[in-house]
Amino acid sequence: MIGKLLGDQTTQVLKKSLDLRAKNQNFIAANIANAETPGYSAVKFQFEDALAQAIDQRQAGAALTATDPRHITNGAASIAAVGGRIVEITDQTGVGDKNSVSVDDEMLELSKNELMFETSAQLLQKKIGLLRYVIAGQ
Repeated sequence: MIGKLLGDQTTQVLKKSLDLRAKNQNFIAANIANAETPGYSAVKFQFEDALAQAIDQRQAGAALTATDPRHITNGAASIAAVGGRIVEITDQTGVGDKNSVSVDDEMLELSKNELMFETSAQLLQKKIGLLRYVIAGQ
């Protein structure tokens, strides 16, 4: 029973969110570190839409099961399968050193990512606290 409680959709989403946000942090840090590197193209790690789609499919019970590797799937089969994608942002100004990093934008993304990471961590901690309470039988 405890395994089912720890493997429920909310816990899976929170764990996956923590993993993906930690990965996103690395990309943001790399962009900031290369803000002065001539010719560097900023990268964005996009995963939120894929995670939302996996959640929606799971709630609707619409996830297709591929029984053969040649089968076509309708997106992420599960929350655990969400990996995100990396998008390269090229310099569109045509002026300067062709570096596409905006430090202001990256700092905003850093703050947003950190806030969402902390929120997911706190929610997961609360969920585990509730399970401990139930297990203790108090």
